[in-house]
Amino acid sequence: MSEKITFAPISYTGWGALSHLLEEIKRFNAEKILIVTDPFLKDIGLTNQVVNPLQQAGYKTEIYTDVVPEPPLAIGEKLVAYTRDNQFDMVIGVGGGSALDLAKLAGVLATHKGNVADYLNLTGTLQITEKGLPTVLIPTTSGTGSEITNISVLSLETTKDVVTHDNLLADVAIVDPALTISLPPKVTAATGVDALTHAVEAYISKNASPVSDALALQAIRLISNSIRTAVAHGDDKQARIDMSYGSYLAGLAFFNAGVAGVHALAYPLGGQFHLAHGDSNAVLLPYVMGYIRQSCEKRMKDIYDAMGFSSTNLSQEEASYKCVAELKRLVEDVNIPSSLKGFNIPKEALEGLTNDGIEQRRILARSPMPLSKADIYTIYKAAYDGIIVEPTK
Repeated sequence: MSEKITFAPISYTGWGALSHLLEEIKRFNAEKILIVTDPFLKDIGLTNQVVNPLQQAGYKTEIYTDVVPEPPLAIGEKLVAYTRDNQFDMVIGVGGGSALDLAKLAGVLATHKGNVADYLNLTGTLQITEKGLPTVLIPTTSGTGSEITNISVLSLETTKDVVTHDNLLADVAIVDPALTISLPPKVTAATGVDALTHAVEAYISKNASPVSDALALQAIRLISNSIRTAVAHGDDKQARIDMSYGSYLAGLAFFNAGVAGVHALAYPLGGQFHLAHGDSNAVLLPYVMGYIRQSCEKRMKDIYDAMGFSSTNLSQEEASYKCVAELKRLVEDVNIPSSLKGFNIPKEALEGLTNDGIEQRRILARSPMPLSKADIYTIYKAAYDGIIVEPTK
C-alpha cells in the first residue's frame, strides 16, 4: 500500500537558523509584512530578532500581538479581518503554537471570502481554494510542531475545531533552538510533553507508516532524554537543541500519521477550562495510553526502548506496562500535575468533557483501540482519580 508523505516546502533547523530569514524573504517580493507574535515575546524584546533585520533591509513591518493561548474563534476572525483590510504582502508568525496557528490562518484566509467559521472542519461550508499570502513560521517553543503542519486550532465555546488544508503549510519554517532559551520552565515542560505526545500518538496511530515511525521514534529519543534538563536548566544549549529537533521531528510524524485519543480528549479540556494544550495532553497521556495498552503492546515496547530503557528481557506486555509507568513518571518529573484534580477540574465536569470528546471523530478514528463514549468517560475518570485503569473484560 502506498503512502502520501508531506513536508513543508523549506525548513531551516539548528542553532542560528534564524540567520536565513532575510534570504528567504527576498524570494517573495514582499514590501509590507505582518508579524503575528505573542505579546510576551514583544515585551522581552525577542521579536526584535526578527523585526530589526527586516526594517534595516527596508521592509515595512507591523507587529500584531492580539494573541492568546488556546485562541478562540473570535481572535482568529479579528486577525483575518485585519490582514484583509491592511493589504499585507506576507505574514510571519513568531512564538508558540497559538501565534503560528493564527499566522497560518491569516495568511491563507486573507485572500478568501467569508468568515473563519465558514472553514471549520466540523461545521464549515466553504473550502480553501487559494494559496494565500506567503508565510514564514518561526517557533519559540519546542512543542506544537505548528510550523510544519497544515492545521490551525481554534477554541469554541466548550471544545475545539480546526481549519485544515495543505495551503496552510508555511512557505518557510525556521526552527532555531536559540530562540527557546528564554522559555520559562513551566512552558518548557508543557510544550515538551505536547511534542512527546505527538510522537507517541503518531507511532501508535492506525495511519502510521515506516516514514512516520522513524520520525516518531527519533523524536521520542531526543525529547525523553532532554526534557528534564531543559526544564531544570533552561540555558543548557544541548538540551534546547535536542528538544527543538525532537519537536520538529514529532511535528513531521504526527502531520503524516495523525494523533489520536490523547488529543481528542485534550481538546474539551482546553475548550471548557482553558487549560493549556500541552498541559491537557500531559495530564491525559498516561491514562489514555494505559487504557489502550493492550491494542498496541508491541509499539509501546518500542516506545519504552526509545525512551532510553531496555526491554531485552521483557515480554511485550511487561514492556508496555513499564512504558505507561515511565510516561507518567516523566510528566511528574517536569512538575505537571498528574491528575485532573491537580488542575482543579471538578468531578461533575467529566460527563460534559465526555460529550465533547466523543465528537472528535476525525482524531478518534486513528486510535488503535476504538473508544466508545463509555470508554472516554472511564479515561477521564481515571485521569481525575490519578489511577491508570484498563477496560473491563
